[in-house]
Amino acid sequence: MSISHTIEELSQRIEQAMPESLREGKQEFEKAVRQAVSNGFSRMDLVTREEFDVQTQVLARTRAKLEALEQRVSDLERRLDGRRSHPDSEQGDIAS
Repeated sequence: MSISHTIEELSQRIEQAMPESLREGKQEFEKAVRQAVSNGFSRMDLVTREEFDVQTQVLARTRAKLEALEQRVSDLERRLDGRRSHPDSEQGDIAS
């Protein structure tokens, strides 16, 4: 839902709740409400749903890459530990 759609919906709800005598100044009131709501939204650090979805996808890809790298490091550490605990016979001869 876009911010302008949200503002429009809020404006309509407020208008419907108003008594008929107050609806005469509808245009002025609507303009004031739109401005007040717009100002309130602009002070907040809001993003659109589209921006949020894009960043969610970027985060998912980054998380997948991180998990793959963590697995790769883990595999390399196991291989390195295996070499340390089972030295080649040549290395054993040299060390003796």
